[in-house]
Amino acid sequence: MITKHPAAAASGGLVLTSAHVSAHATEVKVLSAVGMRQVMLDLGARFERATGHTLAITFDSTGLLAKRIAAGETVDVVMINQSAIETLGKNGQVITGSIAQVARAVAAVGVRKGAKPDISSPKAFKDLLLAASSVARPSPAVGGSSADHIVKVLERLGIADEVNAKSLIVNTGHPVQGAESPGDAVAKGKAEIALHQLQELMAVPGIDIAGPFPGELQGHFAFSAAIGTNAKQTEAATALIEFLRTPDAIRVIRAKGMEPLSS
Repeated sequence: MITKHPAAAASGGLVLTSAHVSAHATEVKVLSAVGMRQVMLDLGARFERATGHTLAITFDSTGLLAKRIAAGETVDVVMINQSAIETLGKNGQVITGSIAQVARAVAAVGVRKGAKPDISSPKAFKDLLLAASSVARPSPAVGGSSADHIVKVLERLGIADEVNAKSLIVNTGHPVQGAESPGDAVAKGKAEIALHQLQELMAVPGIDIAGPFPGELQGHFAFSAAIGTNAKQTEAATALIEFLRTPDAIRVIRAKGMEPLSS
């Protein structure tokens, strides 16, 4: 069941909780990057059924979540961009020995149903972006993995000003302008194309996936999980991280459009 948690409501994040909580259930607080949202909406419920624990998951950008943890917020499991996790470990804010790679994503293009644009090369991709009337993309102001990558790609292609002028910026942790995600903006007719991580685009009904960014523009976003240094539920947190690396979890990660990073 998806609800607004009081702490998450202030930050705009979503929370995953169990609809039926036993009197002795342990609640595990998780701060997760939006990039892991589709995986955790599935695996979170499976974990709850398998263990009896419940999960309170806030989804937001890696940048904003890392700032909250750095400021001392109590958390059991952190699931964000790998480099950000490593920085938290160096700063003593997560237990370095608990860090585990979970999944990797790529940047992709979402289009209106039936559209079949050519993005087979950097030039074709550039031409598409220039020809599009509007481009939905995640906000680069909040430190999200794909948002930062898209900025770099536009600069590399030399079309940042042109695309910025017609961009619909969607803050995926704090929905605005009537769209939950860039893909959702395309599905609702608010934008012609969407640039976002593949797994987020795949989850949106009513759009087609043109494919990943071409060649060296594709980008890869690795997500890792770790236990917070100030965690209150370390045993359950350890169980969750181990669960994310089981064969069943690996199958779900692949089905959602991500690459599992566990052996």
